[in-house]
Amino acid sequence: MSGGWRALSSRWAVVPLRLVVGYGFLAHGLAKWSRGPANFGRLLHQIGVPLPTATAWVVTLLEVFGGRAILVGAFVALASVPLIASMLVAMFTVQVRYGFSSVNTIGLTSSGPVFGPPGYEINLLYIASLVAIAVLGPGPASVAHWLARRRSLGREPHR
Repeated sequence: MSGGWRALSSRWAVVPLRLVVGYGFLAHGLAKWSRGPANFGRLLHQIGVPLPTATAWVVTLLEVFGGRAILVGAFVALASVPLIASMLVAMFTVQVRYGFSSVNTIGLTSSGPVFGPPGYEINLLYIASLVAIAVLGPGPASVAHWLARRRSLGREPHR
């Protein structure tokens, strides 16, 4: 692989990761929004989260707006911090008790497998992905890349 191709492909490598992670957060946030954050708040109340309704609203809005920022590639380092914190809280308050695997098969019926609660595997994958996106930047095909190009074109001397 030539140096030019390697440089081009490494710049673009973060883009599919950013799109999947951004979409994932956005989809989860929109699901909470469509069911009503108060319903999510009832779940949080059951597991003993303080201020469950307020927390449900914060998490819902964080996932919607943070997921959208990651998806479009805007403010990815800034958006990653609270999203990582949210994943850590979810992991340590809920998923860690169910073990590592995100797919826990607890039975089999004639219609197929029966799944139990998910473990913390997905949380770790999201956290690792957010760290990579924050460190590497959003890559090309992002709002940040478009803004940087626009600023650099504005600084060139006029002819």
